[in-house]
Amino acid sequence: MKIKKIVISAVIALLVIISFKTVQAVEVTNNMDTNTASDIVEVKEQNDKEIQKYNEKYGSETYGMTAYILNKVRLFSIPFCFIGIVVGALYQYVLGTRRLDMKHRGFGTMIAFTTILVICQVLPLVFAIVVKGWRG
Repeated sequence: MKIKKIVISAVIALLVIISFKTVQAVEVTNNMDTNTASDIVEVKEQNDKEIQKYNEKYGSETYGMTAYILNKVRLFSIPFCFIGIVVGALYQYVLGTRRLDMKHRGFGTMIAFTTILVICQVLPLVFAIVVKGWRG
């Protein structure tokens, strides 16, 4: 029974993800024009400028690239961790009403994703303090 619920949940999640990707692909195909290549070039130039800004700020290409990557991880960790916290809450408060192991699983999941969120938000700050403060 437990495996059946997991398989059904996984299939539903996969179908939802595939449907969103299909809709996005159709929208991109419908909106495609000659400016697409120039838009891609503009995004690449904007990212290169941002990386160059980090390189100048930290005084090294290695530190600049590390700071750029940590900033992107900080930005993308927010929605990822909120989805994980919601899944943990579903396990704890919905599925955990009948089964104690599901309640504990949900609590553990929420704690894990909250910890990951805090680490991903604080890591760029710690990196900046260490590189700027101790390196000089």
